[in-house]
Amino acid sequence: MAAQREWFEKDYYKVLGVQSSATDKDITRSYRKLAKQYHPDTNPGSEERFKEISAAYDVLGDADKRKEYDEVRTHGPIGGFGAPGGGTFRMEDMGDLSDLFGGLFGNRRTAQRGPQRGADMEAALHLSFSDAVHGVTTSVNVPHDARCSNCRGSGAAPGTSTHTCPRCGGTGSLNDNQGLFSLSTVCPDCVGRGTLFDTPCPICHGTGTEQKVRSVKVRIPAGVEGGQRIRVKGRGAPGQGMAPPGDLYVVVHVAHHPNFGRSGRNLTITVPITFPEAALGTTITVPTLESKVTLKVPPGTQSGRVLRVGGRGVPAGNARNAGKPGDLMVKIEVLVPTALTDEQRAAVESLAAVTEDAPRLAVEG
Repeated sequence: MAAQREWFEKDYYKVLGVQSSATDKDITRSYRKLAKQYHPDTNPGSEERFKEISAAYDVLGDADKRKEYDEVRTHGPIGGFGAPGGGTFRMEDMGDLSDLFGGLFGNRRTAQRGPQRGADMEAALHLSFSDAVHGVTTSVNVPHDARCSNCRGSGAAPGTSTHTCPRCGGTGSLNDNQGLFSLSTVCPDCVGRGTLFDTPCPICHGTGTEQKVRSVKVRIPAGVEGGQRIRVKGRGAPGQGMAPPGDLYVVVHVAHHPNFGRSGRNLTITVPITFPEAALGTTITVPTLESKVTLKVPPGTQSGRVLRVGGRGVPAGNARNAGKPGDLMVKIEVLVPTALTDEQRAAVESLAAVTEDAPRLAVEG
């Protein structure tokens, strides 16, 4: 197994928060704790941290990889060249070193890239307020690059021929010999393809690929909030070789509701009442997402007071919170009329005559 360059740069023990002498159980326990803490499904925005934790455990959680990693960290990439561990340089190590230097200087040897996991992708999903509250199974359209169906990836128009690029000899790259190393650049004539054609494909314009759209089904849990990212495992970009595909992250955008607002799992609504209703108390009808409920407003209710209707908020979204939906928070707003009839004015003046002056805050000049 060839050591990866990241092994020389990253301390995986530090990433997992354990000592280098930690047991396998200690490493697994720490990984599970951190993976749960930084999982993108429960902690949006922590994707990079989660990938770093997973990469560290991929090495330290495997006995053979961990042993090789420890040796690399002790002796360095060339143990015999003054390494603190006192290792010895072996000719059979040149295979791994050529891959390392090849990435830096363009070594003549072309490194064989092994299977690589596909890249993660992202798609936006716009939901109605109701669908976000109750959950929904829907589909998102994901654009992706596919082999051109017209030229089958050759880049040439059908019926025309291609020929080997004379400048690079079909390799797609040019090497500038610098002694032990050679600097490799992409051939400007064939743009790395190794072949030339006189007539480019009219569909892909010579690139060999065209963008298509695939539909991916995604289940949105009840109670999802705007900006939340839903992970759909294995529906990202395809992997290379036999490697698995990446994941698809669906970013949710929730439309506003004309009546309701939202605070976590609670729904909010503002209901206006008149001054007599606030002073004397009343019973009002309040809408919910499913039906209507009656709510008693006690006498002397002040404008801005919030009354709670239990269990009429956002439904529980998972088994842990099953049976624990949010509440409906009703904010009372006492209306002050902007215009009065003669009868209303007379009634207000009569009330004012028997009402004690309201206390005023002393304002210092």
